[in-house]
This record gives sequence, structure tokens and C-alpha cells, in this order.
Amino acid sequence: MAHQYSFPDEHWNWPVKLTHHHAVRAGNLIFTGGQVDLDAQGTVRNLGNLDQQCRNSMAYMSDLLNDLGADFADLVRLVVYYVGDADDEARLFDLLAEIIGHDTMPVINMIILPELCYPGMLTEIEGVAMRAPSGERLLKQHFHLPDMPHLPNTFSHVLRCGEMVFTSDLSAMSPQGAVATPDDIVAQTTLMMDRLCDVLAAAGAGMSDVVKVNTFYRGDGTADDWAKSATIRADHFPDPGPAPTGIPVPSFPHQGLMAKIAATAICAQEGEEPLTKRFSWPEGHWDWTVKLPYKHGTLCNNVIHVGGQVSLDSTANVIHPDDMVAQTRVAMDNLKRVLAEFGAKLNDVVKVTTFYQGSASAEALHENLLIRSGSYTDPGPATTGIPVPALVYENMVIEIEAIAVLN
Repeated sequence: MAHQYSFPDEHWNWPVKLTHHHAVRAGNLIFTGGQVDLDAQGTVRNLGNLDQQCRNSMAYMSDLLNDLGADFADLVRLVVYYVGDADDEARLFDLLAEIIGHDTMPVINMIILPELCYPGMLTEIEGVAMRAPSGERLLKQHFHLPDMPHLPNTFSHVLRCGEMVFTSDLSAMSPQGAVATPDDIVAQTTLMMDRLCDVLAAAGAGMSDVVKVNTFYRGDGTADDWAKSATIRADHFPDPGPAPTGIPVPSFPHQGLMAKIAATAICAQEGEEPLTKRFSWPEGHWDWTVKLPYKHGTLCNNVIHVGGQVSLDSTANVIHPDDMVAQTRVAMDNLKRVLAEFGAKLNDVVKVTTFYQGSASAEALHENLLIRSGSYTDPGPATTGIPVPALVYENMVIEIEAIAVLN
């Protein structure tokens, strides 16, 4: 089935012309790009008002889902980037549950940042939904588990829909919201990974079924920061392992917290034959500074997950240090190479997320966004662009991950 794209009339728009659309349906899967409180001319509304921006972003998401034959009840994942503190996070949990309905219970990933891409913008929210193209609702299994990080019971620690499994953030937080072994990245990473194993098992999956992992850790953009926990995380996965993205953030809203991880897995239903997975590591492709089991891309069923692509060489040296334009082109070329190993092209991409070194500045975003957008033919994929103070390696300024679906 061909992909379906959504960009409703009067929807918010960027202040520059792009190929990107706001949501894409590929079979049962629907991906929205990051929804924000902009108007049709690309102007931020409700400056500094987190609650109202959240409501308006979710109203835009509702329009997209409806346009593609779904609604909030079909949500399986929310990803929320926001500027704020622990009180803001708690309020967002309540507000989002009120908006989508308390029985929806998707997994949720909450990422706090010092700023977002446009001045005065305080949240960007993306969603994943699942509904059959026929309109039939799909059975979802929700798991809200004991002895897991604090999470309101209106959300799930792990959710299964068919062969797809999604997790909320796993970390060293207690069910009551306290942080175990504060500021100890080694102990927290070990607990975090044990919990990831446990939530996957609750949904009938294992670490070998994971196709994508996203890790946020407290760090300032040095290889040493990243390596402390990277090897511990890696030891929990088989080789070949999933496609990863790891992003340093300056802080978490909970004092002493050092890291959080979320995963997507694809696995056969109980009693069925195991699913076949393929992995991508193009010849001469870039590598990390330490040996890891991860691969740059995974293919299971017809869904491709590509880990964060960057401007490094095969010995982890940065290509074009601090040059956003040149690094964006290299990262996009690397994305194309990973996809090509599966017989896929950029036109098969349905969702792309970009983390770039920058601040709340239209110029900083558009410097890389126009290059990325120009790599696709119209209609292009749903997109999210997130500025961060630093990335994993010094002088590396952009990281691009993607999901593609083969027709």
C-alpha cells in the first residue's frame, strides 16, 4: 500500500518552504512529526505558555490523525520535548491524559531541554498511532508495572500492538519518583537496562527483538561522558543489535538522574515462528570509539529503523568539524547508504528526527532543515528538529535518525 501524507489546510507551517509533511500513514502505522503551536505563517503562538502550547499542539495532532483515518484512541506512543522543570513535567502528564483520554494509555517519552527551535516555543509533541487501513481498531495490550519508574497510571510502561512493542522511558527512578544511586551513571545504567529487559518480557519480547533504542544521558558532549554507560548498555544486547541514538542533555528534572532509555521492538506473536531481521552496516561506514553490538539500520517485516547518522569516519573522527552545512550533507548521505542496503530510498522514509547543536533560533534550524528537506522529493516525511547544547562527540553538530517503511 502506498504511503499517505497529511498536511491539512490551515495547519501550522514553517516560515520556509519544505517538502516535509506533518504525518504519514504506512499500512497500520501512522507517524506524526513534532507538533508545535505555530500558525500557518510559521509564527509561534502563546509565547511562554506551556499549557496552551501543549493543548494547541495536540489539537494539530488530532487533525492529522483524523485526516489519516485514526484518532487519539489509536495512539501507541507520545514523544514530548519540553522546556520546564519537574512541576511542568507532572502537569504535562495530567494535561496530556486529559486531552487524549485516560483509557488510551500509550507509552510516553518525556525529554526536557533548555530550549526548542524557535524563541518562545516550549513544547514539541510527536505521536505514533496504529489502526488498520480498513478502519478497524487494533488490539492493544497495556502494561503498567510495579517496581518501575514513576509513571501516572494513565500511561503504560510498555505497550504491544500486534508485532510492535513500545516502551516508555526506563531509568533509575523509583515508583514513588525518587532516584536510586543519585549521580552514579554506572549503577543507574545497570538498573535501567535490567528494567528494560523486564518490561519487554512483560509484553512477550526480549532484547533480541529490539530494533531501535533511544538514550538520553546527562553529559556535556565528550566521548568520555558517553562511554561510561555506553558499554554497559551494549552488554545487554546481542550482536547484531538494534539501531541506536544517544543524546547528551545538560540535566533532567529529577535531581541525581543520569540517564533514561526507550525502545521499540518487533516480535512474533506467541506460538508463531520468529521474525527474520536484517541489519545494515555499509562498507567503510562510520564507527564509534568503542566496540558495540549495534548496527546502523534494522529491517523487520517491512519497517526499517535507522540509528542516528552523523558526520564521522570509520575511526570515529569528525568530518567537517563544527560545519553544520557540510555535516548535514554527510549525515544525509550516510542515511541513504544505510537505507540502500535494504533496497530502500529516501522516499521510503516516513519519519525523521534530527538533533542539532543550536539554540532557539530560526537561523540555526533552517541552516540544516533546508538541506535535509531538499534531499526528499515532495511529499516528504514527517519531521522533528530538536536543538541541543552538544552531541556525543566534540565538534559533531548534527545527528539524524529515521524510520522507513517499504511498500
